[in-house]
Amino acid sequence: MRPSYLTTPAGRRLGYRQTPGSGPGVVFLGGFKSDMEGTKALWLEDRARETGRAFLRFDYSGHGASSGAFTEGSIGDWTADARAVIEAVTEGPQILVGSSMGGWIALLLARAMPDRVAGLVTVAAAPDFTEDAMWAGFDAEQRAALVSDGQVALPSDYGDPYVITRRLIEDGRDHLVLRTPLDLPFPARFLQGTADADVDISVALALLDHATGPDIRLTLVKGADHRFSDADCLALIGTAIEEVIARASS
Repeated sequence: MRPSYLTTPAGRRLGYRQTPGSGPGVVFLGGFKSDMEGTKALWLEDRARETGRAFLRFDYSGHGASSGAFTEGSIGDWTADARAVIEAVTEGPQILVGSSMGGWIALLLARAMPDRVAGLVTVAAAPDFTEDAMWAGFDAEQRAALVSDGQVALPSDYGDPYVITRRLIEDGRDHLVLRTPLDLPFPARFLQGTADADVDISVALALLDHATGPDIRLTLVKGADHRFSDADCLALIGTAIEEVIARASS
C-alpha cells in the first residue's frame, strides 16, 4: 500500500502510515537518516494490529517517502514535522516511542505539547547528540570545514557517509534538552543496550539523572547494540509500551 501524505504548515510533504485502533495511540519516531520501514516500526505496527491499538509511523522531511533533501533538515525541522503529523492525524494523548534521534525529538515534543503526550518510551535515546557527540567529537580540521564549506562528511556503519551540515549543528544548539529543566509528568521508560557503539550508556544515565517526573525508569540490556531489534529487544519495547499504557490509564 502507498503511504498517505500530509503537507505541513511549513510546506513539507510527509509520508505516513496509520493503523486505526483504540487510544492512547502509539507514535513511532525514527532515528537519524532512518525511515518508517525499519524493523522496529514494522514490528510495532504488527503488534498494534494484533492488540487493536492505534498506531502511527511516518518519515521526517528528507527521509524515506517524505519530500526534501536530508541535508536541508535539522532537529527543529524534524520536531516540527513530528508535531504537525501528530496534531493533524491523531486524536488525544499519544504514547511516543522514540528511537535514537527520535528519543530526542520525543523529549522535545513532551516539552512542547505535554497535553498530547500520555507516556514515553525511548530506545537508545540520543538527546543533544549534535552537540555532545558530533561537535564535541570533531577535530580542528572538521570544525574548520564545517564553518568554511558548510558541511562535513562522516563515515557510517549503516551505508553512505553522513553529510553533517553547519545548520544541523547550529540548530541543534537551539533544541538541547539536557541543559534546561526537563519535566516528564507521565510514565516514561528509557531502554538502552550496553553494547551500543553509537550512543554511550552514559547518555542514558545522564538523561535519567536530569529528567524529573513521578514515574521514570531506565532498563539496561547487557550486550544489546544500537539497533535494539532482535526478538528479545523488540519484546522488551512492547512490554515497556504496555506498562506505560497501563500506568497512564491508572
